[in-house]
Amino acid sequence: MWPDRRILDLFKTEFPIVQAPMAGVMDADLVIAASQGGALGSLPCAMFSPEKAREQIGIIRQRVSTPLNVNFFCHTPVEPDPAREAGWKSRLSSYYSELGLDPAVPINAANRAPFDETMCALVEELKPEIVSFHFGLPEPALLKRVKAAGCIVMSSATIVREAIWLEENGADVIIAQGAEAGGHRGMFLTDNIAEQPGIFALVPQVVDAVKVPVIAAGGIADGRGIAAAFALGASGVQIGTAYLRCPESRVIAPARVALAQARDDSTVITNVMTGRPARGVGNRVMREVGPISPDAPAFPHSATALGPLKAAAEKLGKVDFTNLWAGQAVRLGREMPATELTRALAGAALARLSQLAG
Repeated sequence: MWPDRRILDLFKTEFPIVQAPMAGVMDADLVIAASQGGALGSLPCAMFSPEKAREQIGIIRQRVSTPLNVNFFCHTPVEPDPAREAGWKSRLSSYYSELGLDPAVPINAANRAPFDETMCALVEELKPEIVSFHFGLPEPALLKRVKAAGCIVMSSATIVREAIWLEENGADVIIAQGAEAGGHRGMFLTDNIAEQPGIFALVPQVVDAVKVPVIAAGGIADGRGIAAAFALGASGVQIGTAYLRCPESRVIAPARVALAQARDDSTVITNVMTGRPARGVGNRVMREVGPISPDAPAFPHSATALGPLKAAAEKLGKVDFTNLWAGQAVRLGREMPATELTRALAGAALARLSQLAG
């Protein structure tokens, strides 16, 4: 039995496992498979148009009747800075030459829009059971509408102060995101990545500071990690990296190879790929330009100039400019269908919890 049933009772899932929303590397297929395994499936909508989000939610609803989490970014948009972006393109110019690309050709801007009126109307219409946010919460008027639609709201905290703020501002569940986590830091009250605690230090302090259920995220990829999260006071876990090599993910073949070969020390935090700190397996541009570069334009504009390089290198089977977001437990990932993986994770966690209780 799970030592804390608050997330199970709230989400009405079979297991207290949230499949993390991972923008750019997954769609409805992974949500469906994880849901069929008993997890809360999460659809990342930060890079989707409203039409694409509607289509994907429709596909999920046709296939499973389980609860659904729909995820959005809610960063404050930063206007493009032409001078800084020109400097960034100049910094990358040798790569353009190497790949035979013309740096003067206009490029589509990187698409990572914050939660807005249009997406809020979509949530009101489609009523996903859970709506999660990254980088804080949307403006109060939009959040009020999401809650009025009957949706449970959750968001990520990277420090205790953020967790308290989230609870005070309407979050029903808090995801405590440790420094080990893959992808973008959910930070919004700090920009100091050097101060972010690891999951073992963060979770118990967040649990002590808030009354709402806490989900542990970061470096959890097997039953031992899940059991440890519960021992620290979490009511559930969020797992992303462990699902990357499932056949249902949209991770391209060369990236799968890089993930399979990654070790415990293969991931770094970088701002080079998007302009905002995120953890991933090191690639060529992260190593040669970063991993942290003062030249990178603000989020998400850093990704714009990398777009043509990413596309050209991927055609050659290389991931020199591809986001390989992954957490520090990347080596624990397995190649197995997401439904089976979810059940294996839950089974191993329950076995470990029962061993600890014995």
